[in-house]
Amino acid sequence: MKWMLCLCLVSLLCLSCTAQKPRARDLGVPFRGTPGALNAITDVQGVEVGHCTLISGSGKNVAGKGPVRTGVTAIFPRGKRFNPVYANWYSLNGNGEMTGTTWVTESGFLETPIMITNTNSVGVVRDAVLKWYVDTDWYRGEDWWYTYPLVAETYDGFLNDIYGFHVKEEHVLKAIADAKVGKVAEGNVGGGTGMMCLGFKGGIGTSSRLVKVNGEEYTLGVLVQSNFGGRKNLLIGGVPVGQELQDTFKTVFNGPPQSRRQEGDGSIIVIVATDAPLLPHQLKRIAQRVPLGIARVGGHGSNGSGDIFLAFSTANEDAFNRDETVSVTSLPNDRITPLFEATTHAVEEAIINAMVAAETMEGNNGNKVYALPHDLLIQVLEKYNRLEK
Repeated sequence: MKWMLCLCLVSLLCLSCTAQKPRARDLGVPFRGTPGALNAITDVQGVEVGHCTLISGSGKNVAGKGPVRTGVTAIFPRGKRFNPVYANWYSLNGNGEMTGTTWVTESGFLETPIMITNTNSVGVVRDAVLKWYVDTDWYRGEDWWYTYPLVAETYDGFLNDIYGFHVKEEHVLKAIADAKVGKVAEGNVGGGTGMMCLGFKGGIGTSSRLVKVNGEEYTLGVLVQSNFGGRKNLLIGGVPVGQELQDTFKTVFNGPPQSRRQEGDGSIIVIVATDAPLLPHQLKRIAQRVPLGIARVGGHGSNGSGDIFLAFSTANEDAFNRDETVSVTSLPNDRITPLFEATTHAVEEAIINAMVAAETMEGNNGNKVYALPHDLLIQVLEKYNRLEK
C-alpha cells in the first residue's frame, strides 16, 4: 500500500508538470533563428520525452528519508521501438558521467533510449533499463544481444538527499511510460528537479530550430539538464543579467544559497536531435558546437563541471543492419554550417527556457534556490533595449 501511494503521488507530480508555463520568448527574451511548432526537441519527428518527478519532505536532511528533490527523464529517438540512430558525443569538461558512450563512438549508433537523472542514481537507472529491455523484448526476439544503456547525470545534492538513493526501478519505468511526442515539461521536472543554473534555479529546458539546406527544410531540437555556472556570468540576450542582478540576493532573497561547491561548478547534459541526414563523424561536429551555445549564457566549463553532450540523427531509418549492406545519405560538409548555427542558438534558448520555467525550491536542511525573477529580467532587458515586443 505504501508503494502504491508513492507511485500515485509520483504520477500526480508528473501530470502536474505538463501545465504550460511561461517560456523565455513569452517574456520578450530575444533569440536568433526560427523555432519549430513546439520549440522543443519533440519537433524532430518521432522523438519522445518523459519525466518522473520525486518531491517529498522538508527540513533537516536524514539520509534515506529526505528531503527528496530528484527524478528521471527519458528520451526516445524514434519512439519505444528498437531502431538505432546514428549518433556521437563530446565532452567539454569531464567531471560527470554518460554511460554507453564508448560504444556509441565505436559503432556510430545509439541503440538505446537516453536517460538522465542525478549523479548517484546512474546505476539503478541503468539496471532498470536493462530489465525493461528484457520485459518488453526490446531487441525483438534476438537470442544474442548486448547493450550499454546510455544514462547521464548532474548533481542535485544541494537540494536533494542524494545519498538516500531515492530513485528506484519503478520511477525509471514511470519516466519511460510517460515518454511521448508533443509538448515537453520544463524546469523542476524529471532529472532536472533539484538542479541549479547560473545562480538561480535550473533544470530541464528545450528548444528547436528549422534549418534550410539545399532547398530542404530540416529540424534540429535540443534538450538540456542544466545545473552549471555562476550568477555573475549570466548572460541573457547578450545582456549581463547576472551583474545587473548582483544585489538581488541581498535585497530580495536575503542572501545567496550557501554551498561548499566552488562558484561556477555544476554540470550540464545536452541532447541534440535532428532529422538532417548526418553521419556519426558529422554528429560529433554538431556536439562540439554545443559549448558555443553554453558560452552565450555565461558558461565556461569549470573544473568541477560535467559538460557532456550527445547528438543523433533520425534520418537513414534503415541504416542499422547486422547482416546486409545498406545505402545511406548524408549532407556534404560544405552545407552543414547552418546546423552548427542552429545548435548554438537552440542550446542557448533551451538553457534560458529551463531557468524561466523553474520555480524557487527549498530542500536539504532548508537550502533554497531562487527562481530567476521574471519581472526583474524584463526590466534589465528593457534597460539595454533588448526586449522583444
